[in-house]
Amino acid sequence: MLALLRTRRWLSFTILVIVLIAAFGALSRWQWSRAQDKQIERAALEGFETAAPVSITDTLRDGFAASLEWHRVSVSGIWQADAQVLVRRRPQNSTNGFWVMTPLRTPVGSTVWVNRGWLAARESAGSVISAPEPAPGEVTITGYLRAYESGSRQSGLPASQVSAPSLDELPREPEPLAAYVQLADPSQTGLIPVPPPEVDDSRNLSYAGQWLLFALVAVGGWFFFLRREARDDAAQRLQREGS
Repeated sequence: MLALLRTRRWLSFTILVIVLIAAFGALSRWQWSRAQDKQIERAALEGFETAAPVSITDTLRDGFAASLEWHRVSVSGIWQADAQVLVRRRPQNSTNGFWVMTPLRTPVGSTVWVNRGWLAARESAGSVISAPEPAPGEVTITGYLRAYESGSRQSGLPASQVSAPSLDELPREPEPLAAYVQLADPSQTGLIPVPPPEVDDSRNLSYAGQWLLFALVAVGGWFFFLRREARDDAAQRLQREGS
């Protein structure tokens, strides 16, 4: 077998197999790293769900950063029901529906946009659908800090609907904060809660195992073909010597 490995053909084949093994190993490690990241993300989300809420003013004192998303916050103010809008195409449990976005005016005059919950779509996409009105008077709410999405106003939508929770699409309100709040418990509003995302690392772990399996197949294939060719060469030598 050592003689075969010195041939140009087997040197090239061996180099190819080594490259494939390295690539499969790198892909497996990347998928494993993604799975670990998701495990950390899931643990963080679970921690936010049980954490005591912090004032949104204190949380956003230095501005909004991606690391602040899903932090549990509290805020007080008065609902601005006349500016309430519905965010289209927000499916939940395989059913199309809307997010109900309502601005909350704080005592200092700033505005916090709040996702008060989910409302199932019961009519045609272009029809006007009404959502439950928020409670009157000053309220204190708790929820999760969320980043605004990017987007621009689309033509042809009803005045009370937008395509994304984006500051470019939501009605203009005074001093909007740098992030919006997803209400933690909208049950008293007649709306269905919008759950935090489900973070599943099982697919990444499966892919990591598959790439390792491919690497083992490459090693096994290399050894199998090398041994078979060495055995064939030996048989041919014996045949020539016997003739």
